[in-house]
Amino acid sequence: METHGPSPNVNLTAESAQLVKTLLEKHRHTITKEQEGNSPESELKNIKWVANKDFTMEVGKQQIGEYIQTWDVQPCWLYSLDFLFTTEEEHHTFYHYRARFSTPTPRKPIQGTACVYFIMDTSKVRDQTLPVEVHFVVESNRLVHTPGRTRFREKWLADVIESKTLLRNAVQF
Repeated sequence: METHGPSPNVNLTAESAQLVKTLLEKHRHTITKEQEGNSPESELKNIKWVANKDFTMEVGKQQIGEYIQTWDVQPCWLYSLDFLFTTEEEHHTFYHYRARFSTPTPRKPIQGTACVYFIMDTSKVRDQTLPVEVHFVVESNRLVHTPGRTRFREKWLADVIESKTLLRNAVQF
């Protein structure tokens, strides 16, 4: 697996590795098990993802930002979105992104963060007019989500920050 990106020192995070593994497994086995538990009456928001032929790193970053805007999260959550790197496989190129969320306030401008890792899969063999495949995973979680099939929960971000805070308080310096 080749890795290309702005900083060669970036390690393939556990979350990114999980996303690549899941996508490769999905492509090897054409039958996939969709996530359950989404209530049918709840509207799952999504955007129209760009076609493989029109994809660029910047377009991917812009579209992830548009998708995040569809999430039902309080406006106090701010995020930064970064392109991390690409990985090349025989039939796919994976573009890795990270959205880092926090809830800064004037009294406490430096808060804990929670990351959501995105991967955009551009196929080298499928019809180039088909949209790129997009998946994401929340930091320290293993469940891989698909836009349009998962309702994002603000609680996931809060849980990550709470877990980090508990760990930080448990460790004596």
